[in-house]
Amino acid sequence: MGKKKTGMSIMKKIMIAMAAGILTGIVALFIRESGNETVWNILNKLLFQDISQEKGFYSLGLFYMIQQMFMKGLQLAIVPLVLSSLSTALCSMADPQRLGKIAGKTIGTFVGFYCVGAFLAGCFAMLIKSMGFFNVNLPSANTSDVATIESYNPLTTIVNAIPANVTEVLSSNTSILAVVVVAVIVGLAMNVLGDKAEPMKKLMTCLSDIVQVYMNFLINKISPIAIFCMLSRTFATYGTEYIKPTLAFMIATIVMSLVLVVTIYPAGIFLLTGLNPLKFAKKIFKVGMFAAATQSSAATLPLNRKTCIEELGCSDEISSFVLPTGMTINMNGTTAMHMMAITFIATAAGVDITPAQLVTAAFLSICVAMGTPAIPVAGTTLIFVIMSGLGLNSELCMVAYALVLAISYLPGMAVITLNVVGDAATNVIVCAKEHELDKDIYNS
Repeated sequence: MGKKKTGMSIMKKIMIAMAAGILTGIVALFIRESGNETVWNILNKLLFQDISQEKGFYSLGLFYMIQQMFMKGLQLAIVPLVLSSLSTALCSMADPQRLGKIAGKTIGTFVGFYCVGAFLAGCFAMLIKSMGFFNVNLPSANTSDVATIESYNPLTTIVNAIPANVTEVLSSNTSILAVVVVAVIVGLAMNVLGDKAEPMKKLMTCLSDIVQVYMNFLINKISPIAIFCMLSRTFATYGTEYIKPTLAFMIATIVMSLVLVVTIYPAGIFLLTGLNPLKFAKKIFKVGMFAAATQSSAATLPLNRKTCIEELGCSDEISSFVLPTGMTINMNGTTAMHMMAITFIATAAGVDITPAQLVTAAFLSICVAMGTPAIPVAGTTLIFVIMSGLGLNSELCMVAYALVLAISYLPGMAVITLNVVGDAATNVIVCAKEHELDKDIYNS
């Protein structure tokens, strides 16, 4: 009897899709920049064009359609995923005191990583600024369509976490922190009611299983194709007119994110648990790559959970609490990116930003990042809140902000890895502190 052939792993599929997507995008960009308008227009209409725009009426936009359908398919699962996984996790914890300890350690670790990441990112941003790399000549740009949101006190994030209408919160992906609160309330209430809440427990467990099957299908069958389309379109459509003036910001953000992800989390695991950080880094690598490709911490949650439990030896019970909570409030990669973006925008616009202002920016960023929806580019849009808090509202600042938004996808690929790997690192630390980490599996 011959051995049954196993299919290609999802990691290999993702790596091939990323490499092929980047190569295809670069070839398309070369065609575009070489001045061959006829070939580029045909390619653009067939593959890359945003068909929702007026000029996309006569276009097929195949890659755009696949990208949008995939991302909407992922977003479809965010609310039921958070609601079912968190509520069932809390319901299964019989000891409320233990739950409080786990929650305290989880949030404390997240905040610690936030502060360390913001500090190091701020230092790195000031270093890049002092070397003169952010002194760029801004091009003239139309800022009328720049995505902005109304400036507000970031402490309102805490107030808005308590929803006034359950159905309204559950029908939108923009209030995930409020969904977490609802899930916590439902889970704790079911815990208190015991057997009386058995029908609700079965419903939530069944919903969790349905979401799991759906997400596994999207990740294993659809994601490689979607990742190829997204990366091809990203490189093909930006063009050098966006990339050149913001190259310093883009490269600095990518380098900073990669340096942070391979230093603060392994160091945190080693210092707080004494475990071998190289084991963690090796096993979590595919999760970071998948997150970079999809740019969604929600999309990466099932793979992150599977890796934490099956390869890092984390407790199923604790993972079901830490990872969905981290997906919602642990956006320290977003905060690190904010520090770099604010420094670039201010310097490019001729404003000499000070370390004291960066401390204020870090506080504002941490507050708003905790309420950031787990969807692509949401964190980039929130830069405007920090700009408003620091008074960076001149026309040149808006031009620099428009450029940051335009090329947000490429740096975002590195930034998102900080978020999801941070969730996994926190999960390992909390499980180790609660003596629920299988060290044999972790060290295997």
